[in-house]
Amino acid sequence: MIKYLTFGISISFISWIIGMIFNSILMKTEYYKKLSNLNFIESKTLNKNIGLKYFKWIVSNTFFKFFNQKIKLKNKKTKLTEIRREMTIAEISHLIGFIFVTFIAVYKSLSHHYLFGLTIMIVNILMNLYPSLLQQENKRRIDPLIKRQVKNVGNKELI
Repeated sequence: MIKYLTFGISISFISWIIGMIFNSILMKTEYYKKLSNLNFIESKTLNKNIGLKYFKWIVSNTFFKFFNQKIKLKNKKTKLTEIRREMTIAEISHLIGFIFVTFIAVYKSLSHHYLFGLTIMIVNILMNLYPSLLQQENKRRIDPLIKRQVKNVGNKELI
């Protein structure tokens, strides 16, 4: 069982790198703009029920907070659109990693033992799917602020 868990954690870390590589390639396509507005779970209640609030706490209060320093509001001059762009990059990279690890989990389930694949998928959900869902929730929270910021800039130009 420990072997399954360590393999799941290792392959999930590797999937982050694979996700970043494929995401950088995907960013150069026209299809990427459609991907930047993904929204799997719109319901705040469902997000709460699956424990996204607790996951957010874990990311904010453990060593995970040091992983993506580009997604931080450093001061009032930080552009929200730049933060949203970084959130999108992280979200899609994690989704690519999730899909990659899912294929490995299915293969391990069929070739070795279903428990192997299940363990990999549990780790995959925690290390790839939940971060992606968290980025989607954060983007939903930041979008109204961006719209307000754009509206205010437009009003100042009229004056």
